[in-house]
Amino acid sequence: MAVRLRLGSRPSALALAQAELVGRRLQDLVSGLVVEVVAIRTTGDKLTTASLARLGGKGLFIREIEEALSAGRIDLAVHSLKDLPATLASAYRIAAVPERENPRDAVIARGGGGWKGLKPRARIGTSSARRRLEALRIRPDLEVLPLRGNVDTRLGRLEAGDFDAIILAIAGLKRLERLQGLGAVELDERDFVPSAGQGALALEALADHWPGGSAELETALVQLDHPASRAEVSAERAFLATIGASCVSPVGVKGSVKENRLWLRALLFSLDGQRSLAGETEQLCAAAASPEEGITRAIALGVALGTRMLADGARELIADG
Repeated sequence: MAVRLRLGSRPSALALAQAELVGRRLQDLVSGLVVEVVAIRTTGDKLTTASLARLGGKGLFIREIEEALSAGRIDLAVHSLKDLPATLASAYRIAAVPERENPRDAVIARGGGGWKGLKPRARIGTSSARRRLEALRIRPDLEVLPLRGNVDTRLGRLEAGDFDAIILAIAGLKRLERLQGLGAVELDERDFVPSAGQGALALEALADHWPGGSAELETALVQLDHPASRAEVSAERAFLATIGASCVSPVGVKGSVKENRLWLRALLFSLDGQRSLAGETEQLCAAAASPEEGITRAIALGVALGTRMLADGARELIADG
């Protein structure tokens, strides 16, 4: 008997491309799997001009999708992991984190040249407070302006001359097959520390239920889960939860598994951008006896860095506006 799976996704071109990618990977693992992608318009998708941070932040992009999970209208949700709050409600779980795409940001400038080619007082477009403050930390002369909309909308405004350059995530450009020909230049992740979970996908399921009621599909999700990517994002999310970062907190945090070690670097700013705080730590990650132990160790690393940065004033800094 064929196994049927309904994947919930936001309706944007990028979100649907990500859901279809996950569907194809699961079909490779489960013979005869029939996948239906169900587009669900979230509150965040309906807001085109208002500040997402003031109206609820990341939860705006998952609320209706989680409601569909609870109501049984979908079996599994596919999210950009950076859209998820640092802590999920107890009714839900992250069933898998597939292998992460390039997590870095990129600058796309009119006429090319990348970051170094930007003229004084160049107009930079970004919707992210983190990117704005990271850019101004390096180039305080820049004029950083708000830019919302899907990838095509943002690229269109760049082409129209509204900005001299825009900053986008490389992962989204790659998944939309839009990276080639843009002259995008990767930004150093030590200066432009990405958002927690950037470049990663999260497959969200009900905490007490197998997606589609299928043990075979649950096994496939275990196979699809990428241990290094899961460790990285687990550390990042634990860091955010520890420092109490909210949707308005300009925080970058990036885990990196390299040579059997998990490195974690964080950079956070006061809301007015006048102060910043950086920290990093690392641990051996190759000796974990199981994937679960690996996740536990990664979470402990995120908690440790968060606790240390709290002692250095992180809570007061991110609360300062």
